[in-house]
Amino acid sequence: MATDEIDDSLYSRQRYVLGDSAMQRMAKSSVLLYGMGGLGVEIAKNIVLAGIKSLTIQDSQAATFQDLGSNFFLRADDVNNKRNRAEACTAKLAELNPYVTVRNITNTLDTSTDLEYLKEFQCVILTETSLTVQLHVNAFCREQNPPIKFISADVFGVFCSLFCDFGDIFEVMDLNGEEPKESFIADIEKADPGVVTCLENRMHGFEDGDTVTFREIKGMTALNGNMCKIRVLTPYAYSICDTSTDQFAPYEHDGIATQVKVTASTHFESLKKQLHAPALLTPDLSRFEAPGSIHLGICALHKFRELHGRFPNIRCNKDAALLEQLAEDVNSQMEQRVDSIDKNLIRNLSYTSQGCFPPLCAALGGIAAQEGLKALTGKFTPLKQWLHFDASEVLSGFENSDVQCFLPRQNRYDALRICIGEELCQQLCNLRIFMVGCGAIGCEMIKNYAMIGISTAEKGQITITDNDLIEKSNLNRQFLFRPHHIQKPKSTTAAQSALEINPDLQIEAQQYKVCPQTENSAYNDAFFTSQDLIVNALDNVEARRYVDSRCVVNQRALLESGTMGAKGHVQVIVPHLTESYSTQRDPPDEDVPYCTLKSFPATVEHCIQWARDKFESQFSQKPSLFNKFWSSHQSPLHVVEILQNGGTLDGSVQVSRLLERRPSDWDGCVALARLKFEKYFNHKAKQLLHAFPADTKLKDGSLFWQSPKRPPTPVVFNQKDVTHMSFVVTTARILAEMFGVNWNSQDLLPERIAQILAAVKVPEFRPSSKVIITDESVDKPEEDTVTGDELEDAAVRIQRVMGNSAGDQAMGWRFNHLKPADFEKDDDSNGHIDFITAASNLRAEMYSIDPADRLKTKRIAGRIVPAIATTTAAVAGLVTIELIKIVKKSPIEHYKNCFLNLALPVLVFSEPGAVERTVVKDGLSFTLWDKWEVRGHKDFTLQDFLNYFKGKHGFEVTMVVHGVRMIYVPVMPGHRKRLPQTLLKLIKPSQGKKYVDLVVSFESDNSEDIPGPPVRYYFS
Repeated sequence: MATDEIDDSLYSRQRYVLGDSAMQRMAKSSVLLYGMGGLGVEIAKNIVLAGIKSLTIQDSQAATFQDLGSNFFLRADDVNNKRNRAEACTAKLAELNPYVTVRNITNTLDTSTDLEYLKEFQCVILTETSLTVQLHVNAFCREQNPPIKFISADVFGVFCSLFCDFGDIFEVMDLNGEEPKESFIADIEKADPGVVTCLENRMHGFEDGDTVTFREIKGMTALNGNMCKIRVLTPYAYSICDTSTDQFAPYEHDGIATQVKVTASTHFESLKKQLHAPALLTPDLSRFEAPGSIHLGICALHKFRELHGRFPNIRCNKDAALLEQLAEDVNSQMEQRVDSIDKNLIRNLSYTSQGCFPPLCAALGGIAAQEGLKALTGKFTPLKQWLHFDASEVLSGFENSDVQCFLPRQNRYDALRICIGEELCQQLCNLRIFMVGCGAIGCEMIKNYAMIGISTAEKGQITITDNDLIEKSNLNRQFLFRPHHIQKPKSTTAAQSALEINPDLQIEAQQYKVCPQTENSAYNDAFFTSQDLIVNALDNVEARRYVDSRCVVNQRALLESGTMGAKGHVQVIVPHLTESYSTQRDPPDEDVPYCTLKSFPATVEHCIQWARDKFESQFSQKPSLFNKFWSSHQSPLHVVEILQNGGTLDGSVQVSRLLERRPSDWDGCVALARLKFEKYFNHKAKQLLHAFPADTKLKDGSLFWQSPKRPPTPVVFNQKDVTHMSFVVTTARILAEMFGVNWNSQDLLPERIAQILAAVKVPEFRPSSKVIITDESVDKPEEDTVTGDELEDAAVRIQRVMGNSAGDQAMGWRFNHLKPADFEKDDDSNGHIDFITAASNLRAEMYSIDPADRLKTKRIAGRIVPAIATTTAAVAGLVTIELIKIVKKSPIEHYKNCFLNLALPVLVFSEPGAVERTVVKDGLSFTLWDKWEVRGHKDFTLQDFLNYFKGKHGFEVTMVVHGVRMIYVPVMPGHRKRLPQTLLKLIKPSQGKKYVDLVVSFESDNSEDIPGPPVRYYFS
């Protein structure tokens, strides 16, 4: 990648997270990564996908069978031929990104190594090295000017550790990566300090210590352009500088405060100093002391290795006791001692340190890679300075297990077996799992399945489904895909790539959607109940809720996760233990009032949404309506006759206008585009100012045009203005495609467009009496009311077109079907994003709003979810840890939901919310996971059904509903006559249907409503 040019087709989702300046710094940076074990290859994969200039991987070891269980780029052939791990991985890493140069070094790294070669790198990342080597390299990196950024990371069994040192002074350009917040001002007090109040019910979103700048303030204009550090008073008010002096005139109206991103300096200490006074991130507040104990344990582990030339033997109590003593010795040398060392953690570290837990490699690999990118760019807040966490919960219940179950067997699962034992490994091999989605998280999950041997036995089965095709923008983070896979199905391609990693996988790829339409076919109840657990790898809330509902009905565990930029979440859902995904709902996004989008935009986001809606209306909905209309009414003569006789036909007015304006050639498309410019950006402004002149006042005497309403200024078309011409050309191109008009590259030449525009007759503005909606509570009208005159006019227009058309049957080319545009944000050749960019920025110009660049416009209009590979890898690794706990049938206190934000960095583990139990009466309760079952027979009547609940629970049934159909509601006419009828007759199940789920309402003897779970009725 050229350092000044970014391949948007590849990096578009990442650009929204990191920004262009950070990516350009990455494209000039080189990194050295030592160690190509499970953790090293995860870090390397994520860094290469991100798009640095070059990555050099260094490793002196030959590939072993144990490596196959953690390094997804090594193959059995590499082990048999004793290939060097770095050499074996170089080509496969280079395939991930054509813009990154990948090199390898096969020399060992020890305290005698001449480190001069490190000077060519901006960041050095060490894995699988001794503590003495880490200290040696860290000291060298700190001596350089500027210092080389240093990271060390390791996974020891089910424990992991990460350390960062970016030098004495490190500049952070952007602490959190969030868009600067803006707030509209309602009032500014003239005081010391001045207090700024927001518009009613609009929180400012600022934090204490933020710096803001002001613009568009009327009255107290001295604040415009100035920056102030604020103190938050309430969510709707904050204090600024002293505004009581004569310098500041009284505030009148309007004004916007905008958050300013300020550079921050941070200080790092050396590894040598941090070993004895560690700054620790605490990811699990319920285990506040754990990071301190893990730190002591890992320091003791390095000491053990130094003394004995090895790690502690597998599940050896003698070595565990030695490690505990070493941890006590280390603690005695700490500046601040740990009060009580968790000996269970030290023992588990000793038991598993010779192993490697692949899900931890994935999780820490994502986090460590992101720290490496921070080191190169100054984007986001770096880790200060240690992160330790573990997955000890997967070891519960192994206390009395035979040590033989954990010993190596010279196969790819040796490192995993050391951690979790042969019995659990076998359970994973026989697992039946259904994963919905094969995007970024899906690819990472499938790789993790291959690493830990999920569904590699005959009884096992991984079923994956995704109906999407691979696009180039996927390659930046969906690492199982390569350029030659573009436009191939995601699911089948991911399955094929997974089999290259682990040929023993039993995997079936499908391309169906999981939705109500496939509920009775591909993904029926029998399918769900045949699975051991379900994994969501989806990118939208509604699909997640649907899969969640299917898991609740069929009582199947669900692993839910997602990412947005540097943020990610993991949720564990276990039947009868935890709440479901749908139990907690995020507050709905606040809808922008219709009148704001239509006539009174206040932000560029409003303008972009308007342009997106305009695209849909003009280029998709209207041509679809046109086609539907003429498919239903094939005789224009008959249509005219109906309209002339006072009849109404839906869509006739819009269709008649499209008919009359339909261009026959390229010149006509350009002319129509020019007229649309005048209508949208000139006449619209004039109409608004005609209806509401600049001095218009409301009933309370305040100005109509005041914040957040902005008075428009008519835009005068100028052929020399790039945005003006972009709108005309892109609109003409999309119109030509829609109308079936041919054009070529010569038609786009400026002189050709100018020639056409010179002949266009632009009508003068004429004020309209049309009512302009100003009430923010009013929704968009369903349809404009059509008057009799408009219907007559429509008939005249159609007659006029008929008179100008040739051919008795076809009635001329004007009646030919149109081609509706299918909005596609990632195809730069179709002009869709160019249209929305030009249209939204012209509207912004009309309302004196700062414009947005094409990249931001594409994100908002395309509803693109920002994404980076590092977050995806971290989340998938954490999900896989929870998957193993589900297989173990762990208690609820062992599961960990997680929220992470790699930008800050924040990692928060928490116990899943327990399922809520509803008590109906003494001895009778239920949760969302329960259902009451009623087993009937072919003669079982509705009365029998009601009697069942009366006899069993003493409840009166007040309603029985199947789907959307009411089977029994006593107050409904005729429903009591249904009582003698059989449920078989009333429900009419499809052939072979053995049961139905019913919603039943109950009432007690004293007429109180009684809650109850769903009722499953079996027909026999």
